[in-house]
Amino acid sequence: MTAESLPRILTTVVGSYPVPDWLVALPSQQALIDATAVVFKIQELAGLDVVADGELYRFDINHPDTNGMIEYFVRPLGGVRSQIGRADVEAFSKIESMKFRTRPAAVVEAPITPGVLDLVSDFQRARALTRRRMKFTVTGPHMLSRTLLDHHYKSPADLAMGIANVLAAQVRKIDADVIQLDEANITGTPEDAPWAVPALNHVLDAIPGEKALHLCFGNYGGQTIQKGSWQRLIQFMNQLHVDHVVLEMARRDAAEIAALKDLDTRIGIGLGVIDIKATVAETADEVARRIEQGERILGEGRVRYVHPDCGFWMLKRSIADRKIRSLVEGRNRYLGIRENASVQGAD
Repeated sequence: MTAESLPRILTTVVGSYPVPDWLVALPSQQALIDATAVVFKIQELAGLDVVADGELYRFDINHPDTNGMIEYFVRPLGGVRSQIGRADVEAFSKIESMKFRTRPAAVVEAPITPGVLDLVSDFQRARALTRRRMKFTVTGPHMLSRTLLDHHYKSPADLAMGIANVLAAQVRKIDADVIQLDEANITGTPEDAPWAVPALNHVLDAIPGEKALHLCFGNYGGQTIQKGSWQRLIQFMNQLHVDHVVLEMARRDAAEIAALKDLDTRIGIGLGVIDIKATVAETADEVARRIEQGERILGEGRVRYVHPDCGFWMLKRSIADRKIRSLVEGRNRYLGIRENASVQGAD
C-alpha cells in the first residue's frame, strides 16, 4: 500500500506482545525468529497499517516475564556494572523519583559507551520477516537514566546525554518506517523536562525516518505507576523534535483529550483507544466511538494514529489478538472502510 492510499488515521501497536509459551519452553535463535514472524503475521492478518516485532528482540530466557524495557539496554553498555550489591540498593532507595523500583538496573562507574549493545542487528533480523510498514521501539534516555545509580556523571543531564549519545549513534543506522522512543517516567516527573528534552531531541534528531514518542503512566501487573495529567506535559511535548506522540488515552479521563488542543499542530496525535489494563476485548463500536470522541474534541486531521494505550506483554495472547482485531475493525468502521480494504494491497 502506497503512502497516498493509506487511511488518514493509521492503526498500529505500541510495541510489546506476549512472549509465546513455546519460545520460553524451547528458546533458541531460530525459535526467536519464528516467534517474531508469528507476531508479524498476526498483526498483518488483522490489517494493522504499521506493525512491530512485539519487542521479542529483547527476550531473555532468564527473565521471560519482563519485556526487557530497561535491562536489555543498560546491561550491555560499557561504563556500567550490572552486579548490584547491598550498598547499591541502599543508595538507590534514597532517590525519590524511582520509588517504584527497589533496585537499580545498573551502576554507572565510568563514561557510558555502546559496549555490546547492537540495536541495528536486532532491527535487521526483524525487518527481514515482514514487508509491511514497520515500527521499531527503543527505550528513551530519560527512562533509562532514572533507573541507574550514577557514581560517575553526578548530573542527571550529563547522564541522560551520555545514554542519548549511544542511542543516537545506533538509531541513525536503522531505517525503520517509524522509530519510537518509549518514556514511562517523565509523565510523573515533568519537572525533569529541562534536562530530558535535550537528551530526547538528540536521539530524535538522529532518526532517519518518522519519529515517534510513546508516553504512558506505567503498566506493570495492570497497575498505573505514575500520577499526573496530559495538561502538565503539553509544554514538554511541544519542545520535542517529533512527528507524532503515542499517548495513553483509553484508561485516562476522557476530559484529558481536550488538553491536547494546546499541542503544537506540527505534532501528530496517536490516540490510545484500547485499554491494555483490562482483559475484556473492546468491540469495534467501542473503538469507533473513542475515535469519534477524539476527533470531535480535537478536530479532523489531528489524530493520525490509533493504537492500544501501551504494550500487550502483560496480557494473554488470545486477549491481545482480539484487541488488535477490534482496533482495526473499529477504525475501519469509523472511517467507513470496507472490512478487508486495509488488508488488500498492503505490501
